[in-house]
Amino acid sequence: MNASTAYEQVSPAAPSWLNKGDNAWQMTASTLVALQSMPGLVILYASIVKKKWAVNSAFMALYAFAAVLICWVLLGYRMAFGDELLPFWGKGAPALGQKYLLTRARVPESTHTLEDGTRETVEPWYPMASLVYFQFTFAAITLILLAGSVLGRMNIKAWMAFVPLWLIFSYTVGAFSLWGGGFLYHWGVIDYSGGYVIHLSSGIAGLTAAYWVGPRLKSDRERFPPNNVLLMLAGAGLLWMGWSGFNGGAPYAANIDASIAVLNTNVCAATSLLVWTSLDVVYFGKPSVIGAVQGMMTGLVCITPGAGLVQSWAAIVMGILSGSIPWVSMMILHKKSALLQKVDDTLGVFHTHAVAGLLGGLLTGLLAEPKLCDLVLPVNTRGAFYGGSGGVQFLKQVVAALFVIGWNVVSTTIILLFIRLFIPLRMPEEQLAIGDDAVHGEEAYALWGDGEKYDPTKHGRNTLYGEETAQSPYVNGARGVTINL
Repeated sequence: MNASTAYEQVSPAAPSWLNKGDNAWQMTASTLVALQSMPGLVILYASIVKKKWAVNSAFMALYAFAAVLICWVLLGYRMAFGDELLPFWGKGAPALGQKYLLTRARVPESTHTLEDGTRETVEPWYPMASLVYFQFTFAAITLILLAGSVLGRMNIKAWMAFVPLWLIFSYTVGAFSLWGGGFLYHWGVIDYSGGYVIHLSSGIAGLTAAYWVGPRLKSDRERFPPNNVLLMLAGAGLLWMGWSGFNGGAPYAANIDASIAVLNTNVCAATSLLVWTSLDVVYFGKPSVIGAVQGMMTGLVCITPGAGLVQSWAAIVMGILSGSIPWVSMMILHKKSALLQKVDDTLGVFHTHAVAGLLGGLLTGLLAEPKLCDLVLPVNTRGAFYGGSGGVQFLKQVVAALFVIGWNVVSTTIILLFIRLFIPLRMPEEQLAIGDDAVHGEEAYALWGDGEKYDPTKHGRNTLYGEETAQSPYVNGARGVTINL
């Protein structure tokens, strides 16, 4: 059997509708996005925070990744991409049976009428299992990005309750409305790969959560140096490289639009990083590695809602703006805003994701190129700079942003107030003073430094794992390892 015959062969494992190239790329893109979270953001969070919060920050990301996956296949996927329950919400149901997962992928509520009167539904050329996992990686990274706003003080038990509730009652609404065939999708709002669904949502929800959880200790707010800048760069590198799957997988196919999406993603990120760094040099006299990572992030976020829909020169324009406008909001406006000064957004997720995501969505409403839009969008669409109905498109982008902002503020507030009835949202003061050793009985490094060592005679007993011990049974003091089985 030659290679071409093997590729075209129809069998129970390779039905006639399966495009092996599309399926291979979609699974590869899924893995790239998953690597952004695990280990990308796990590493980035663990290293960008103060040493005493390294374990806690990494664990919040690790837990969210696992919890979202189980909630996603049990209920969340079909609330976001299944049959309509409400114009902004799908009917929840499991996505676990082989009868469902091995059929051709389909987004049932995406059916739309073309100009010639025919009706078309989004149906990629691979099985539902590939689409379920791909969309899971987006849901997971949204929660992990949100976590960046509340690092260094949120009660870990409250976080464990928050993740599934926010996924179900907030994320699925945005995903269904914009991607799953909801009212914003059929109205023609553009969100190519998550500028609104992921980044605007996580930034607004993160700021809201930071308000209700409360601030870090005063000493942590005043001095919060990264504990490992080089490791932070490793996490940031995984995030950047993984974004090729993030935006390149959005067309649901290994097609020409995926190619331009990947190129635009990297062009915008590089431009934004250079602009942010240049502003740091101009205003502060020296470049900052953390600043470069922030600029990289805002560029990646800004291009996301239009990655495959704008020309590459427009990606440079978006990079210039994403490297400057969020810089101004973070470095200048933040210090002048009483509200932003009051709310302790640990990693500045509001600026890097909400501001940059909103900027990208609005710029897509201006710069979306008609021929590129025709490659992937169901109806004739164009940015305002291309005339015609482009002005209306920009207004649609504004309205959609207001909906996403409003829903996330309200839903996040209700969820946290509900959790607060049963679990304190903020850690007790003694845990805040000590950090990882008090919260987890573990330390990131075999060195003591910016946090007091946990002392059960002073701080109470730690009965984690059923033992009265100051540390996890997996760690014996600051050195050596012991496994208790």
